[in-house]
Amino acid sequence: MTPVLDATLRVLLAYLLGSVLGSMIVGRLRGGVDIRTLGSGNAGGTNALRTQGKMFGIVVLLIDFIKGWVAAAWLATVAAPESPIREWLPALCATAVVIGHVYPVWFGFRGGKGIATGAGAIVGLHAVLIVPALLVWLAVLVLSGYVGLSSICAALALVAATLLLQPEPFAPSLAFTCVAAVFVTYTHRGNIRRMCSGTESRVRRFSRGAS
Repeated sequence: MTPVLDATLRVLLAYLLGSVLGSMIVGRLRGGVDIRTLGSGNAGGTNALRTQGKMFGIVVLLIDFIKGWVAAAWLATVAAPESPIREWLPALCATAVVIGHVYPVWFGFRGGKGIATGAGAIVGLHAVLIVPALLVWLAVLVLSGYVGLSSICAALALVAATLLLQPEPFAPSLAFTCVAAVFVTYTHRGNIRRMCSGTESRVRRFSRGAS
């Protein structure tokens, strides 16, 4: 098998892995719950937490996080042939798994927003990058109460963290974080519109301090 074909298959498998949505799996095990018909209609962890409770939401987040890590840290590297493409494989698989989560082939291309899966992929690429992103996410959440805004700011923080902390190979991780920042902003375009109109819901625990 040529390195190009090997890389193509790995990226395709990463996309298919991303298409396995934690919320849909847990929902079916729990009697056929489809959270895309509830709350915000999103198939991600935040909507799972809001509509189904903590345990359901935590399991969904774990599944989505782990698949991101598996794609970037394991699928992209195990027995990969030596080639110029090899150093780009983790970033390519990380991108593919996030796209798979947002546009899952198994579930009519209606998925989540890719935050938990992207976080898992970042840990798989270079774990230290998640620390500043998580700190920014928490800080914005405490100050604003908006999960969507927190996610957008965390994605932008990842780009800065990559510039400051990523060792060689530098370009693949920077490319992934830049694409991720644009993609996260795009998937949260509805949240941005609702924040501008004042109709976006906030996390209750922080809503008083943010209002």
